[in-house]
Amino acid sequence: MRIGDLAARAGLTTKTIRFYEDSGLLPAPPRTPGGYRDYPDTAVTRLAFVRDARRAGLTLAEIRSVLELRDDGHAPCAHVTDLLHEHLADIERRMADLAATREALRGLAARAASTDPAACGTDGICTIVSPGTLT
Repeated sequence: MRIGDLAARAGLTTKTIRFYEDSGLLPAPPRTPGGYRDYPDTAVTRLAFVRDARRAGLTLAEIRSVLELRDDGHAPCAHVTDLLHEHLADIERRMADLAATREALRGLAARAASTDPAACGTDGICTIVSPGTLT
């Protein structure tokens, strides 16, 4: 099938398909006598996996590692499970960091609401955000 048909069936753009091909996520297809790419039907399934894996937050390198396992005849499910757990742990760490930042900002906002700008001295930059106010 030609790249336009593949793009329509996979729900991707032709530019994205070419990028995935250049990135090693999609094997280069054979060419027709006229020089057009002639993708096999299996490319639709592969691209759907890549699309969904990207939506799940996997990087292109991680997706490539999954596809390499599959291409070598191994079931990649354990590897995918490990990757998903790593991403989940990372998101949970980032959410905890964001929650701490939110609390610090709430404290600073409360401090700002009760600070008189006229009382701001010249020995610091700003009494609202000063050393020791963010812990």
